[in-house]
Amino acid sequence: MDRPNLAEILEAVAEFLEREALPHLEEPRARFLALVALNALGVARREALMGETLAREDLEALRELLGKEGSREELLAELSQRIRQGTPPPGTFPFLKAHVRRKLLIANPKYLERYP
Repeated sequence: MDRPNLAEILEAVAEFLEREALPHLEEPRARFLALVALNALGVARREALMGETLAREDLEALRELLGKEGSREELLAELSQRIRQGTPPPGTFPFLKAHVRRKLLIANPKYLERYP
């Protein structure tokens, strides 16, 4: 792909907000909204960098856990139903821990640093 790629663009916008705009925002609501935007840009950047890989890992783990093919959404729905019915397959707890970890790598990796 051509440069800058999506992750680089998101990083550049975040750096601009953090270094150039945020220091000049005195109004508390504007500062808060800038911080929210910075967080959203970080999530989007991590999604661009790792999203496909983590989704593929999740799908492979689901297929192994349930022993069948299907989309990630279909397999997650089936697993959810089996858990609600009280018949989760063996290996569900380790899968769920890894599943949540993959989600946190995108949404809030700092949480994983605090609570490994």
